[in-house]
Amino acid sequence: MSSIWQYLTLGLDREIFGIDIASVHEILDYRVPAALPQAPPFLVGMIDVRGQSYPVVDLRTKLGLPSIPVTPSTRIILLNIPQGAGARRVGFVADRVIEVTELDQAELEAAPNVGGRWRSRYIAGIGRKGDAFVVVFDLEALMAGDDPALLTPSLAA
Repeated sequence: MSSIWQYLTLGLDREIFGIDIASVHEILDYRVPAALPQAPPFLVGMIDVRGQSYPVVDLRTKLGLPSIPVTPSTRIILLNIPQGAGARRVGFVADRVIEVTELDQAELEAAPNVGGRWRSRYIAGIGRKGDAFVVVFDLEALMAGDDPALLTPSLAA
């Protein structure tokens, strides 16, 4: 018996990532967040959406990828990430939003522990959509630490 889940797929560099659609609240065109002093480098600021404050995380920085200028495709994905008995509001900056897609939970592969590019604790699994791989985020783990999710430091500083 298959269990099909829906994921919002997004692009960062040449990679495709998936976020459980149940955590997605809204997708916004990019807007410049208000800066937060002494925030970690991946926390680019705060935005207000209809009276709700959202800290905004640059996923490229969080994943150790080089920064790029904002493009017309850049989006802020507003999420409600389950945390304990409640939820944590956060916005993720992505290069582009691709689509909502279905992945079979039974066919998700575990994150590789050797030779992989990303820290496996940030990955809930790796799915396939056609010929492409979709790296499914473990949102709680991704937001739990201040360290970059990339195993090797970025060459572009």
